[in-house]
Amino acid sequence: MVVPENQDKVIELFKQGLSILENALAGLSDNVLDYAPSNGGWTIRQIIHHLADGDDLWKIGIKQAFGNEQDEFTLQWYAALPQTEWAKRWNYEKRSADISLALLKANRDHIVQLLEYTPDGWNKSIRFRDTNGKIEIIPVGFVIQMQANHIEHHVKRILEIRKEISGT
Repeated sequence: MVVPENQDKVIELFKQGLSILENALAGLSDNVLDYAPSNGGWTIRQIIHHLADGDDLWKIGIKQAFGNEQDEFTLQWYAALPQTEWAKRWNYEKRSADISLALLKANRDHIVQLLEYTPDGWNKSIRFRDTNGKIEIIPVGFVIQMQANHIEHHVKRILEIRKEISGT
């Protein structure tokens, strides 16, 4: 996994993620947040919680890279169950979307500030143990790019759900 070359562009996309998401959510009622898409998949509320949790989990890896690149970061405990199971266990369908949006904003602001104040933080890396037990070296810049893309991916899904609801 390589560090993206255009650090400023990726960080800007990472910072804009919340605004992009909030624009996609503008004007939605709780009924719309809980609409079950006809082709299956998560509701918009569940997507919001998933995005906040993803950033929250990877924030630990980023902070670990800034503090001790030789240590190992793993999400094996998380990968042990399907994401739909975590959604059930963490009650995505019942929880406030506003709280997760606030967490997402706080986490993004926190990481951006850490990047600003951590010399060469973009190029620091974590030793990540995958589900097969293999260690991969993952640069912080790669994680930032991955999380920026994660929101873009799910915003597309939210817009598809909105389109289905409106019938257009």
